[in-house]
Amino acid sequence: MNILGIESTAHTFGVGIITDQGKVLANVKDSYTSKDAGMILDEVSAHHKMVAEDILTQALKTAKLNWDHVDVISYSAGPGLDPCLWVGYHFAKDLAEKYHKKLVGVNHCVAHLSIGKVYNKLKDPCYLYVSGVNTQIIVFEEGKYRIIGETLDIGLGNLLDKFGRTIGLGFPAGQVIEKLAKKGNYVELPYTVKGMDMSFSGILTKCQQLYERKEANQEDLCFSIQETCFAMLAEVVERAMAHTGKQELLLVGGVGANTRFCEMLDLMCKERGAIFHKVPMDLAGDQGAMIAWEGFLRKDSYGDVEVIPHWRTDEV
Repeated sequence: MNILGIESTAHTFGVGIITDQGKVLANVKDSYTSKDAGMILDEVSAHHKMVAEDILTQALKTAKLNWDHVDVISYSAGPGLDPCLWVGYHFAKDLAEKYHKKLVGVNHCVAHLSIGKVYNKLKDPCYLYVSGVNTQIIVFEEGKYRIIGETLDIGLGNLLDKFGRTIGLGFPAGQVIEKLAKKGNYVELPYTVKGMDMSFSGILTKCQQLYERKEANQEDLCFSIQETCFAMLAEVVERAMAHTGKQELLLVGGVGANTRFCEMLDLMCKERGAIFHKVPMDLAGDQGAMIAWEGFLRKDSYGDVEVIPHWRTDEV
């Protein structure tokens, strides 16, 4: 069985094709970018509509398949940006009706967890999901996903992108911040961990103030924001693993592409006798392959659910 997945929750439009054994046959995407702003919803939606057909054609060509060999079409139903979600939904629905395929709407966050789990062949890990909007520590218990820690305000990815715009790095800013951080020195920033949760908005405000007052340069702020935020998450995740007894940690989401972040989590796991896992770059950020795999897992229980912009992980 082959499943085609369509991703459109935020700035990325992607189409992935995966087998029922978890083999990725194609994973093609195109992302909206901006030199001096973040995501302008009208522009992002227009971007998705413009690239959709081409991305689909590339995916089918890469997978060397035609529609006779596609059994299910899945799409990101949420959570995400409402206008972007509807672009993906209508595109998927039109394809399902045209080619008479089953349509399955899936949870974008859980798709990140599922693709990481099958890629690493894990049984019962502790999940750390860090993307633009989402920063969550998750475990699977009694048939449901349970969030045992999360951001109280903005996600870490959003923090990095907003900070990047403040210092003129454009959008998205994560890769540029990681590069500049290698040349920086530490500047003290707020370290805000509250039990199993964390807060990032104060860090953003402090960085903006330091930069505007010329009290710290780009490199030092990039280094400090990484070291502080990553340490906060490493602390909370270690506590989560201690409480739940999990011996495997899986990092998913776009921020998981950061090398320094992975180094810190790997060191933490080694010190407690646990094993750290991540996903490759092409599966770390938003993409269609994870939507396809989650569609396979949910094909018998989910269907056309339209769009659910605020669909939380712990509602799955």
